[in-house]
Amino acid sequence: MPKPLPRETQQATVAVLPAHNEAGNIGPLVEEIRRLYPDLAVVVVDDASSDDTGAEARQAGALVLSLACNLGIAGAVQAGYRYAVERDYQFAIRLDGDGQHDPAALPDLLEPLTGGRCDLVIGSRFLGDGEFRSTVARRLGIRFFVRCLNLVTGYRVTDPTSGYVGANRRALLFLADHLPEDYPEIETILAVWSCRFRLQEVPVSMRPRHRGQSSITFLGSIYFVLVVSLGLLAGLFKSRPQAGR
Repeated sequence: MPKPLPRETQQATVAVLPAHNEAGNIGPLVEEIRRLYPDLAVVVVDDASSDDTGAEARQAGALVLSLACNLGIAGAVQAGYRYAVERDYQFAIRLDGDGQHDPAALPDLLEPLTGGRCDLVIGSRFLGDGEFRSTVARRLGIRFFVRCLNLVTGYRVTDPTSGYVGANRRALLFLADHLPEDYPEIETILAVWSCRFRLQEVPVSMRPRHRGQSSITFLGSIYFVLVVSLGLLAGLFKSRPQAGR
């Protein structure tokens, strides 16, 4: 049984779902969120899908932002964050459009945000009782990034590649304009650290895909580790705008 979410919190929050060719998953996910939290706004950012992702999301009751060309995950998430800022939402929760993030965990991500204990919250697959399974290459890559980020930032992060992320108004104002473009999950941690944002993790569980399969391959995982490592190194020397500007 999911935790209750106060109506005023739901009304102040928007769920941002970036999606590309997720017609088989997005409808049931939107319906589940709306069933659990009827006063929560649900925005699906259709990243120039070639299937019926936008139509399925709209039919399920979501507001759909349709991108004219494929911007990738960072561009889609940033579009959702800009919508949240322009509509004066105080909180935004990003969930992947494939349905693997359980909406029942939304209250757990919102609790430290509404309580003022952090600016950005990450749903970690490696905390709590759940056991996340992935490929060997991805697990090794995640461990590598954990050590690098914890050493550099002082944060105690266990899941830097998680796409289940919540932000308060202060973080939204920054990320709406300055979300890292290439690999946003990991590079965002470095960016918010440089701006002295408060970060926290909460345990979440992952669900199997209902339909389709991940586009991440073994070679893609290795490429991901190499490229993001270079990006993190470059990010240490990058000049960043101050929070709130």
